[in-house]
Amino acid sequence: MCGIIGVVLLYTGLLGKRLGTVIKGCLKNLEYRGYDSVGFALLTEDGALVLRKSKGMLDKVAWKLGFDRFDGVCGIGHTRWATHGRPSDTNAHPHTDCRSEIIVAHNGIISNYLEIKEDLVRKGHVFKSETDTEVIPHLLEELMSKGVKPLDALRETFKILNGAYAFVVILRSEPNKIYFARKISPLIIGLGNGYNFVASDIPAFLEYTNKVIVLRDLELGYVTPTEVYIEHLKEGAVDITKRVRVIDWTPEMARKSGYPHFMLKEIHEQPLALHSTLSSLVSLKGLKNVIDLLINARRVFITGAGTSFHAGLVGDFYLTKLAGIPTYPFISSECWKYKGVFDEGDVLIAISQSGETIDTLMAVRTAKSRGAKILAISNVVDSIIPRESDLVIYTRAGPEIGVAATKTFTTQVLTLLYLSLKISESIGRNSDYSRRVFDELAKVPLMAKEVIVSNEGRVRELSRKLMNKQSILCLGRGLGVPIAMEGALKIKEIAYIHAEAYPAGESKHGPIALIEEGFPVIFILLNDELKEKIMSNIEEMRSRGAYVITLAPGDIELPKRLVNYEIKLPATTPEVGAITYILPLQLLAYYISVNKGYDPDKPRNLAKTVTVE
Repeated sequence: MCGIIGVVLLYTGLLGKRLGTVIKGCLKNLEYRGYDSVGFALLTEDGALVLRKSKGMLDKVAWKLGFDRFDGVCGIGHTRWATHGRPSDTNAHPHTDCRSEIIVAHNGIISNYLEIKEDLVRKGHVFKSETDTEVIPHLLEELMSKGVKPLDALRETFKILNGAYAFVVILRSEPNKIYFARKISPLIIGLGNGYNFVASDIPAFLEYTNKVIVLRDLELGYVTPTEVYIEHLKEGAVDITKRVRVIDWTPEMARKSGYPHFMLKEIHEQPLALHSTLSSLVSLKGLKNVIDLLINARRVFITGAGTSFHAGLVGDFYLTKLAGIPTYPFISSECWKYKGVFDEGDVLIAISQSGETIDTLMAVRTAKSRGAKILAISNVVDSIIPRESDLVIYTRAGPEIGVAATKTFTTQVLTLLYLSLKISESIGRNSDYSRRVFDELAKVPLMAKEVIVSNEGRVRELSRKLMNKQSILCLGRGLGVPIAMEGALKIKEIAYIHAEAYPAGESKHGPIALIEEGFPVIFILLNDELKEKIMSNIEEMRSRGAYVITLAPGDIELPKRLVNYEIKLPATTPEVGAITYILPLQLLAYYISVNKGYDPDKPRNLAKTVTVE
């Protein structure tokens, strides 16, 4: 999730600092969002442009490029989290049109940028970067060169762009104005006296104003030092008089967008993360190469650590059932088992949110040394595992600050499902069922939002019932098993309760001996051919006094005598359910942790990225 800041002033020095210093400070307040490069562009009163950008961290880049030396009346700044194109000086924002008259900073994914870029290149536009962002200034340039006014050009550009994004634009011809547009990705206006801000999040400008307007989906417009104009793409001009809010947040609260912890914020960010990842997969240029690699593989292995391994287990199910490709999943720290087995013709799918996990990196190097090809799935562009791999798919979850993985897990699972369905389609296994799953996949972002909003209150209530328990059992069948494993891991990680996951069919081979009156057992009940079997397991547990909690589709009526607490989820295929069913378990772990007085963002003894064996 990149950081955007824009500020426009009546005159230089209005905020008591040079504009370059103001932009630097605002970007500093957005560092928590994660980034790999920094840049800014500002305009003087006569329209002269200063553009500086570089790969690296803010303090070093600002010193190297002299942010504090420059002043002006209008400027934009950006911290980039690489998506399209590796981290580099050239790919850093802001980006310009051919004549450097139009300057843009952007957050999100433009899923149809390749076709737009190809069309613009045919018309003579020259691109400098590998980014999707650069199509925006060139589109505006193409329209404005034909006499279209800037706001009209912005509106037409907005209609052309697909994906989830937000961006700001400044024009050398209008040094007192910042244009903006928002589609799904967040964008906020900050209202001052003789100055106004546009930013991707409130912390950017909280030092200067706490009066904000939160832009809504499909809104565009502009700010000047004294004016705000907003319109909805389909509904026209917006009356902003009732939209102004006064924010009573501390700086720390602001960095979390008002959420008490990053983990809760990141749980709620999953609809956007899923949408961004799905958009990027739809436009993935090298998808055919990935499909061909897996179709032609002699054997396919899957590896990861912790949450990424659980995503790999879900991927094993997808590839085997949907694509007809049997796979060999293993925990990366246990790679020694396959040390002498990897061979030419094999493919290893290496899953790591950070791209730096040492055990997974060692598995990659072991497999490569034996001639195997590597497909990396990671959330961090140009990290070491993707660099050492033959092919890469990046998830678009954005930075994840909380140690317990949430949105990176769901985007990994979505990526593996999309890949499996595309392989199925490519080899002619595209059955009616696969097409149904594919249709449901497009609805996953909205489904995730529905699950979070409709269940958070009940999950919070359940957390109070479980917070003093010593142990919890999580049971599932089929795809429910890795979801149970991931849910149990979350409860262990941040609530410090012993939580054990088990295949429900195996529960009578040991775990059932633990059951006594009030022992909590969570059942993952997916809408598949195994639901009748898992009902028998519920009977077994309930008859021994278990406190039974079910995560089940809303269209399945469970006998009230068997269930103590029920979480209702959307009726969907089990393949899509593997993405949505984890959300209540993430919330449950979070609220148990908070109820017990722990900090879920910083669980004891754990690190976000494990770089030691």
